[in-house]
Amino acid sequence: MISIKELHKEFIVDEGNVIALNKLDIEVKAGEFFVIVGASGSGKTTLLRSVAGLETPDSGNIDVSGRTIFSNKPPIWVPPQDRGFGMVFQSYAVWPHLTVFDNVALPLREGAQKIAKKDVPSRVEEALEMVQLEEQIDRPSTLLSGGQQQRVALARAIAVNPKVLLMDEPLSNLDARLREEVRGKIRGLAKKLDATVLYVTHDQIEAMAVADKIALMSFGQLLQFGSPNELYNNPNCAEVAEFFGTVNWLPGELDGNVVRTRIGDFSAPKIKLSNDSVWLGIRPENLNFCNEGYRPKQNHILAELKDSIFLGDQYSFEAFSADTVLHGKSRTAPKLQQDQLHIAVDPEDIMIFPRDEKNTVFINTSLAGR
Repeated sequence: MISIKELHKEFIVDEGNVIALNKLDIEVKAGEFFVIVGASGSGKTTLLRSVAGLETPDSGNIDVSGRTIFSNKPPIWVPPQDRGFGMVFQSYAVWPHLTVFDNVALPLREGAQKIAKKDVPSRVEEALEMVQLEEQIDRPSTLLSGGQQQRVALARAIAVNPKVLLMDEPLSNLDARLREEVRGKIRGLAKKLDATVLYVTHDQIEAMAVADKIALMSFGQLLQFGSPNELYNNPNCAEVAEFFGTVNWLPGELDGNVVRTRIGDFSAPKIKLSNDSVWLGIRPENLNFCNEGYRPKQNHILAELKDSIFLGDQYSFEAFSADTVLHGKSRTAPKLQQDQLHIAVDPEDIMIFPRDEKNTVFINTSLAGR
């Protein structure tokens, strides 16, 4: 559906050239909810704006449903209004002097997506019903809440029956509870319309909640692409692992299928590294309390409980082992055995990466920030 090949974009700043997109390749299937995620400056918004036609790449190719909308060889550039996409912006872009009806009707009355005048009311009503705002149809937009304004922007985008929806941080101005509510509506609506969605966010929870596939970007490059489950449970580097949640990192030495660390030896399946020196990662929820008397020979941590906090649906705890701070999560309160914690880790839950310069710099920076 959306094919992006060798897309490259640089910006000239006082310090020199900044590479926003570094020969990027991405394929988005028809009907897929595809999320581009990354920190500020990763290039995600530049990528979305390039697809929308609001930014002109330096080189590369963008095809949508077999139609080239940008290419530098031969030169092709289709204007934004002729690309036929629905768009939802971070700022909503709801016109304050117009009613809800007129805001949604605007693209149906003007431009390339204009329809017959007699069909406008029914199309607007249908779009507002989809976002559950039909009762607000005649209300001035200035009297709407932030969540309602966001839904007006969404209704305006879907009123033109687009096959492609582009969304740039659409929930960033909403509070946490409303964000959770609206993101569910957006995903459900996209599936109902069978639309292909390209969605930009910096929020990893939001990305995992709505995405069929996620592309994690960093400094204009694609770090990893896959399902939310793949990126969370099988990250290909330390940066991907950390982006999608906290990780307890331990330096270790590889000895066959065993990693030897200062807090114990850990076995892990399918270790395919040539490096002797590695980083071993364990997510907080994968620190499991041992039952009374159970002492595994490997993947066993003896620790001192430092603190435990009840958070309603879980406990968050901090433990010390051999001068190493471990952060954990558990559905039950920490189980002390003779004033100590005995923790087991499933081999399948262990992440191992080379202790190379890139991973080491990133991990040390991450640990210093905690």
